[in-house]
This record gives sequence, structure tokens and C-alpha cells, in this order.
Amino acid sequence: MKQTKLDLTKEYKTYYTAKTVPEIVEIEEGKFLTIEGKGAPGGEEFQTKVGALYSLAYSVKMLMKKQGKDFTVAKLESLWWVDSDKPWYEVPREDWRWKLLIRQPDFIASEIIEKARQEVIKKKKLELVNEVKFEKMKEGKCVQILHIGPYSTEPESIAKMEKLMEEKNLVKNGLQIRSERCPKFGSAAITGTKNIVRSEKCTINM
Repeated sequence: MKQTKLDLTKEYKTYYTAKTVPEIVEIEEGKFLTIEGKGAPGGEEFQTKVGALYSLAYSVKMLMKKQGKDFTVAKLESLWWVDSDKPWYEVPREDWRWKLLIRQPDFIASEIIEKARQEVIKKKKLELVNEVKFEKMKEGKCVQILHIGPYSTEPESIAKMEKLMEEKNLVKNGLQIRSERCPKFGSAAITGTKNIVRSEKCTINM
């Protein structure tokens, strides 16, 4: 009998999709492999850490496949922010901070992650994998929009989100710029041709 393979993109459709008009969504808690860094998208540090993240993700997948719990490695994501009072789009790309993420199935436990980590270190001599964290994240109530176009026009999409928040009397606690959730890192993540922009945990303005 052929083993059923779990596809997280289909399992969590709200999380992985957005519309080109702003909407209020409730994002559930999820488990993620993450690694942080600083610098331009597609730069040397960025590429190196993408490699470390994928190495661990595929090691986890192979361990679970042997246990009869196969799944498709989820799409690469990246969160972006800046340590500046300036709007992010006015800050040089070399100063951007980011967190790369690959979502994991709910049945993944920390023990599996650590076993997979040791296998990567043993087989690939990749010590950078020690920087990859396994964490839970819950975004809760958010306003999101699918931005299609270059980073330079993203403020237009953000303005649409802010208008909806004002109409609904919501206050954002931060802003996430998520690069396209694509099967592998590519030009879309660099150029910003397709991004989900999501506010962080909106609350009612009292």
C-alpha cells in the first residue's frame, strides 16, 4: 500500500494563501525550523543559511518517512524587518534583518529535530545547522494582503491594509513582510514579485 504524503500547503490553506485585497484572518499556531541573519536578499549569508535550513528540513523528513509519516517539505518563507525608525524601504538592503522559516507538521517533536541535526553534522560536516531553531509561532488575528510587484511598490499594499484596520478599529503590533512561499529559494524571494504582507497580532483600539 502506497504511503500517504502530508502536504502542509493543502493542510493550512489560510496560512499559505492571501488575496490581493486586504482581509482579516486568524492564523493558527505552527511549528517551524528557523534561522536568523542580516543582509540583502540573496546575499552570501542569506544563501548559506537557506542551505543549512533545508539540510535540516530534509533530514527531518527522511527520519519521519522511515517511521511511516512522510510529508512534503514546506515552502521556504522569510520574515523581514529593520532596526531603524525609517520605513523599511528606505533602509539599505544590506541592513535588513530576516528570519527564514520552514513549517513542520504538528507531529514533529524536538527529539526528532535533534536526531536529524546530528545526522546533518555527521554526514555533511555542516556546523551552521546548530543555529537552526525549532520553535512554535502563533500570529493570531492579522490583516494580510497578497502584494504582486517589486518591493518599491509594497507601501501601496500596506496603505490598503492600514485603511482596513482603521475602518475596523484595529491596531497592528508590528508588520511582517513575507517573501513568496515558494518550493525553493528563487528570484521571486529576491525581487519581491509576490509577497504576503501580514500585520502582527491586531488588537481592538480601545
